[in-house]
Amino acid sequence: MSFFPYIMFRGNCAEAMGFYAEVFGSEPPMLVRYSEAPEGEGIPPSEKVMHAELSLAGGKLMASDYPEGMPGDEQKAVSVMHQLTDTEAGRRIFERLAEEGEVLMPFGPTFWSKGFGMVRDRFGTHWMIAAGD
Repeated sequence: MSFFPYIMFRGNCAEAMGFYAEVFGSEPPMLVRYSEAPEGEGIPPSEKVMHAELSLAGGKLMASDYPEGMPGDEQKAVSVMHQLTDTEAGRRIFERLAEEGEVLMPFGPTFWSKGFGMVRDRFGTHWMIAAGD
């Protein structure tokens, strides 16, 4: 059994997932647009992203744009946790995610980690970055 974060966006999913691929050093994201859905499925054609996937360090990050007209809350109560052993690599990832975003807890040593920080990136995604042995 596996659990994977699935993030919802309001029209900027492709941009966000491209940014995450760059930040985490993965291959470009797999993107499926609403316009690619088979005819007769009742899905209005749109260039928004119906499904996106990134493979990251043995896991996956998945996402999509909300369909046209569908209400939905911004990403407020969930954080995506990324844990790695290299503290300096963790700091670099944190700093990239913080560009044009909001630092919620600065990256630094804590009693449970050599490096930990919380940030809301420019796309509204909350991240927790933990690093160190």
